[in-house]
Parts: sequence; C-alpha cells; structure tokens
Amino acid sequence: MTTSAAPEVPLPTIDDVRRAAERIAGHAHRTPVLTSRSLDQMAGAHLFFKCENLQRVGAFKFRGATNAVRSLSDEEAARGVCTHSSGNHAAALALAARNRGVPAYVVMPRTAPAVKRAAVAG
Repeated sequence: MTTSAAPEVPLPTIDDVRRAAERIAGHAHRTPVLTSRSLDQMAGAHLFFKCENLQRVGAFKFRGATNAVRSLSDEEAARGVCTHSSGNHAAALALAARNRGVPAYVVMPRTAPAVKRAAVAG
C-alpha cells in the first residue's frame, strides 16, 4: 500500500501578513492589549491579554473571515462563501460576506445555541 503525503504549503511570510492587514483595515477593529499587575504577581510573569472579545462578532475569527472574503476575486465572490460552524466562525463569515455584498451559506448544527443562530441570521 502506498501513501501520498499532503502537498507542502509554504508558510506565510511577513509580506503575506502585511497584505492581510491591508485587506482587513477599516473592517476589523484594532483591539487593545491589556495587562494586569495583580495577575502578573500571581503568575510570576508579565502577562498580555489581546482583547479579541472586543472584535466584531466578539471573536478573532472575524479577522480571518474578512481576509478570506476580501481575498476572493470578484468572480469567486459572486458565487458566495459557505461554512459549517456552531458559532463564532459562522457569525464572522456571515458578517464578512455581508460587508462585501456576497452571498453566505452557513450550516449550523441544530444544537447550536439560539443566541449564536440569531447572530448569524442577523
């Protein structure tokens, strides 16, 4: 029996990161990084908290979804985007698609929390 390895995907470069930052500028919030002296003392280290709960849809996933939707050609975007998710990614992709004016098809499990289903529908 032979097995084939998955094709190697190149790692992102700093230029890839910069291009992604340009694509999402004006769409995603620049969320703060906070610290806590009390928690630093408890941990015996300097801790930094990236407050992605303040991001649109309340999750860092909006950054990736926006980058993905904004990376599509007009022809690709016209066909829409789709995902299967029980929450944050579904909401992130739905909002990113709405912001670009492209169709979004979201499949959610019946067991997804009602608040998450309502956020995606909105």
